[in-house]
Amino acid sequence: MEPLTVGLVGLAIMVVLIFMGVPIAVSLGILGLAGNAVLTDFSRSSTQLQLVLWEMATNFLLITVPLFIFMGQLAFRTGIGRDMFGAVYRWFGWVPGGLAVAATVSSAAFGAVTGSSIAATAAMGSIILPEMRRYKYDIKLATGSIAAAGTLAILIPPSIPMIIYGIWTETSIPELFIAGIIPGILMCVLFCLWIIGISMFNPALASRGLSYSWGERLRSLGSTLPIIIVFVLVLGGIYGGVMTPTEASAFGCMAVGLVALLMGRLTWDGFRRAALESVSMSATLILVIVGGILVSRFLVLTELVPTFVKAVNDLAFDRYVVVAMFVVLYLILGCVLEAFGMLVLTLPFVMPIFLGLGFDKVWLGIFVTIMIELALITPPVGINVYVMRTVAPDVPLMTIFRGAAPFVIIVLAGLAVITVFPEIVLWLPRQMRQ
Repeated sequence: MEPLTVGLVGLAIMVVLIFMGVPIAVSLGILGLAGNAVLTDFSRSSTQLQLVLWEMATNFLLITVPLFIFMGQLAFRTGIGRDMFGAVYRWFGWVPGGLAVAATVSSAAFGAVTGSSIAATAAMGSIILPEMRRYKYDIKLATGSIAAAGTLAILIPPSIPMIIYGIWTETSIPELFIAGIIPGILMCVLFCLWIIGISMFNPALASRGLSYSWGERLRSLGSTLPIIIVFVLVLGGIYGGVMTPTEASAFGCMAVGLVALLMGRLTWDGFRRAALESVSMSATLILVIVGGILVSRFLVLTELVPTFVKAVNDLAFDRYVVVAMFVVLYLILGCVLEAFGMLVLTLPFVMPIFLGLGFDKVWLGIFVTIMIELALITPPVGINVYVMRTVAPDVPLMTIFRGAAPFVIIVLAGLAVITVFPEIVLWLPRQMRQ
């Protein structure tokens, strides 16, 4: 059997395994090990596994993943998200749909500490949804806006998907982090404008919140000051060259833990749960990465990637048509793959095509991160929607998906803007290089 045929058959088998419910990490591992064994031999395939595991265990940058996850879990377990929402609500609660607007801004701010959309959705959902129910918010808008707002956490630095992308493609993680700031703010503003607009058009969907004096607004900032200082020190340390991303992630964990301890919120039970959840999430991610590397090495042997890239290039489509094609592809893949599996599986195909069309690696990292955002709120796999369901078990899944649907369109509109005007993404990284 020709190597190219082996590659196509292997990918087909992997898709079947995923549809059967086999975890993505296991499916990737099976394809990588079995495919390499078929094209070489079992001894070389098992050696590849040992080498990949060793590379992952000794990769200094990869330490940032569990540490940033742990930092986010500490922030979630110690109620820092509640402080953020309290301050944001005093500033934005008075606008139409004020609670949903405050949830969106709070999720973006919480993402600046956690880098995890799951933590942001769980934290904001448990804090804000009871208030939304009290103010008679439309449940579709309430749950959908919180689930969608949680996706902003992976676009605002620090971001776990950006770390994975940076390690995978050897792209500067500090540049990826700073590149996500303006697009993240753009998406947050677009989300808020939609909520305000729909609430003004149909006031029955969402009411205004309370209005606070300027004195109360300014005083509310005091509760968020410690975590703002942590955020500035972590990202400032990275951008200023004082700390590497790995050192910054360790410092962030220590700083968040110290802040929580001084505020009297760090309990042994909370610390234990944060640690266990971090270990579980980190192990899953590492297994996905290992499986993805094995699949990438298998695809190199099959020559499937260069064949695919050549076929796309031969079509001679306009670069914007190619972007649109891959947006559709990612939307389809998001229906069957979880976010990180989608990332590691597609990059070997996507990256050479986009670089050949003149796109920047940093811009591509933001593009892929935004597509992961969409996968988090599109059916049937949308993880944020399932997290929202655990917060609101009485709300049907499809109700939450329908509530998140307008935000999918908004994200696509924002993606179109940064595609036509890539300087929105690249301006800050270029300033950083100077």
